[in-house]
This record gives sequence, structure tokens and C-alpha cells, in this order.
Amino acid sequence: MAKKLLLIISVFMLTLGIECYAQTNAPRKPDPSGISTGNASDVPSAKPSEPTIMELANQIGHNKVAINIIWTLITGFLVFFMQAGFAMVETGLTRAKNAAHTMAMNLFVYGLGVFGFWACGFALMFGGVGSLGTLGGFDGLNQEFTIKLFRHAFGLIGTKGFFLSGVYDVGVFTLFLFQVVFMDTAATIPTGAMSERWKFVSFTIYGVLVGALIYPLFGNWVWGGGWLSQLGANFHLGHGHVDFAGSSVVHMTGGVIALVGAWILGPRMGKYNKDKSPNAIPGHNIPMAVIGAIILAFGWFGFNPGSTLAGGDLRISVVAVNTLIASITGAIASTLWMWIVRTKKPDPTMMINGLLAGLVAITAPCAFVNVQCAGLIGVIAGLLAVEGAFFVERKLRVDDPVGAIAVHGINGAWGCLALGLFADGTYGDGWNGVSGTVRGLFYGDASQFAAEFIGVLTNFITIGLISYVIFKLIGMGVGNRVSVNTELEGLDVPEMGTEAYVGIKMDKNSETPLSR
Repeated sequence: MAKKLLLIISVFMLTLGIECYAQTNAPRKPDPSGISTGNASDVPSAKPSEPTIMELANQIGHNKVAINIIWTLITGFLVFFMQAGFAMVETGLTRAKNAAHTMAMNLFVYGLGVFGFWACGFALMFGGVGSLGTLGGFDGLNQEFTIKLFRHAFGLIGTKGFFLSGVYDVGVFTLFLFQVVFMDTAATIPTGAMSERWKFVSFTIYGVLVGALIYPLFGNWVWGGGWLSQLGANFHLGHGHVDFAGSSVVHMTGGVIALVGAWILGPRMGKYNKDKSPNAIPGHNIPMAVIGAIILAFGWFGFNPGSTLAGGDLRISVVAVNTLIASITGAIASTLWMWIVRTKKPDPTMMINGLLAGLVAITAPCAFVNVQCAGLIGVIAGLLAVEGAFFVERKLRVDDPVGAIAVHGINGAWGCLALGLFADGTYGDGWNGVSGTVRGLFYGDASQFAAEFIGVLTNFITIGLISYVIFKLIGMGVGNRVSVNTELEGLDVPEMGTEAYVGIKMDKNSETPLSR
């Protein structure tokens, strides 16, 4: 049987071969359609033209820009996912009766802030940034409002790109997406510090203004070509205020807003006794907060390496590893400090905040320091997360349910100062128009530390004053804080119209489930 089958297959293959040969060598009739149907052998062979040097250069340039755009967009998507991490950390560290309200703020601040940034924030921040070299070279963002002081131009705000009009370019749109999620990070930091007593209508007004005005102003001065970035070129202070990925621009800005907002709102009911000693108000879901922290740490691998705006910048591996090391040393330091010194227990909430503090602190210097210094920066950040939280709670008597002021505000400042100390001169040649690489105080340039200090001080004063004025005006209009009854009941039903955990009755004092 097998021999018969093999014989049939052989005859079939031979027949196909004969037919194929006949068709290939048959004389061709002219096609009435006029379209050639002949073989390549029917026409004279033509040598394909060689690409010119200019064509090759254009193709290489196109590919480099395409790689940079893809890299920047993907890392921007990672940063956007951090919003889920913030929502889970903040909600987990607050009480169950306010969970829907806290989650809603983390969701809605995204829409509100992006609208404000699209309407005018992007123009104010980047309208005068100049040519986008790594993203295609577009130079249409070329209008910066400046004033002249000490015979030098001080850039204050950009004036081009409102609603992204007049700047229709792929590089601009890439920059917008990447920067809008950074703005969203800064905008959502105060929602944790001001949670459990903040009116949603007041929050809504803030959400638009933070993207439209508060965040872009300082951002322009550092990243948009403004005066802080020019301290080096104009006054020989290092390379000006350098902040690679946002310790001051993003995190300190959010932390200062949180400090002012939480101070204006006042502490939650029951937080302080008559003798001004604080009471602990535990969060309701530690596992949720832990998962949120892990999401944030994951997103930070977009936050910091993506700030190269160039997938071909091989420094991204150094940035990523420095980010990793600072985060784990921050978590270890905060945990051990609580375990050995403060409470004799390895507090998981401080474990979370130490991890995040290390990430915040390394965000400015991540491209400029070696990995050993990154570890040290993380250790100090972890300690600052703990001691900073105690200082805010017990000395300033500002109620911050999640520790955002210490994590983002204090460690945002520390990250910039750390750059001014530990930048080792292996990266940053030509940064902010200053020749040579970026060096800190311990590597021979004390003026770089001075520039970092000026930037930190400027952030605290400027963002603090603007936030104070805005919160006061909102308070005069609609009020900032919910009523006593609403706060006692929980903000979910009175403010949002729904419970976070439907069908579960909660003990309003202990926040433990009573029945399902």
C-alpha cells in the first residue's frame, strides 16, 4: 500500500513539473490590456539605483527620531499608569467611609488637570522652549515672555501653544503627552494630604488650576527655558538649576501644594487632643496601599529613564538602575528606622513611604550620579520620610493622612540638593547651554549646589504663595472643607452619592466591617 501511495505521489509531482516547465517556456502573446505579463528575462536587466548619501542620512535621521518618539510615548504610558498607584496608596491609607471620595479625586484630577494643561498650561510651560532636537527639530515653540534684570533676560512664561494651536507637529504632540502625565503626578499628590475633609467642588476648581497655572509656572523656569535653567549661562552657577526628571518640578511642587492645602483645611476631627498631641488614624486597607506602591515603583521606570526623550541615549540603563537602587535603600532605611528606633515594629506604611521617598529623591539626580551615591541618596530619603512625617504631624501640626508632604515635598527638595552634591561629571555636557558635564559640590563645583538651592527655595516660596492665594480664593467662593456632619458620616455618600463598599456596614470609629 505504501509503495502504491509513493508511486502516485511521484507521478503527480512529475506531472506538475512538466506543466510548470511548459508554462514557463511557452511563447507569450501580447496582452490586449497593454500591461506586461512577461518574465524578467523578457526585458533588459536594469541595475537598481544606489541610494545617495543624502537619502541614507535622511533615512537614518528619520529612524532616530522615530525611535525617540516611540520611546518617549511608551514611557509616558507607564507614567500614566502611576495614577492607579497613587489612587490605591491614598485610598488604602485613608478610612473606608471616604474611599469612594478619595478614589474619585484620583480619577477626576486626571481629566481636570489635563484639560487645564491642554488649554494653557502647556503653552505657559513650553511655549518658548525652543527646538525639539531629539523629537524632530521642530522650532515653533519659540515665544517666551521675558524681563530684563541685571543685564540678562529672565524667561518667565511661554506664550505659544494654547490648546495646542499653531504647533501641529509630531514632536510637540509627543512632548505634550509625556509632560501632561508628569503634571498629573504633581496634581494628584495633594489629594492624599488633603483627603477625608476636602470639598469635592473645591477640589474640582483646584484640579483645573493646577494644570493650567500652578504647575506650569515653575516648570517653565526649569524645563521650558526659563530663568532658573539659565543661572549657569547668565551667572555662572553650574549648569543652572538642573532637575533631570522632576524632584522639584513635579514632586516638590505637589508637596508644597499639599502642605499649604492641608494647613488651610486644618486637621481631621479627632486627629489632635486638647494638649495638641496627635492620635493615629489608621488606613483601612494596607494590601491596597502596598499594591499601589508597587505600581508606582513600576511606573517610575518610565518616569526617570523616559526623561531622556531619546531611546538612543544609552544613559537610560544607568538612570533605571539608579532609580531601582535608591528605591530599595529608601524602603530598607525607613523600615529599619521604624523597627529599631521609633516603634519597634516594621511599619508597612513607612515601608511604602520609604520606597516612594527613595524614588522621589533620585528623580532629579538619577542621570548624574553613580550607583553608590544613588544608594546613599535613597537611605537618606527613607530616613527623611519617617522623620519628616513626624515633624509635619507633631511640630507643624499639619494633618497629612498619607505622608505626602514628607515623601514628595521634603524629598523633592532633598533630590535636587543631592544632585548639587553628588553629580560626578560623567553626564550632561552642554546641559542648559553650559559647556562641560554636570558636577556637584563633592566633585569640584560648589556653584552647582548653589543653583540647586536657589531652585528649591524658589519652588517653596513661589508655589507656596500661589497655592495659598488660590485656596483662599476658592474658600471664599465655595468653601474648602466639608461640614462637621459630613466628615463624621464619611464623605462617600454626602459628597459622592455612593459608598465605596456597598453592602458592608462599617463601624464609623474603628472602620472594621460589622456585617455583610
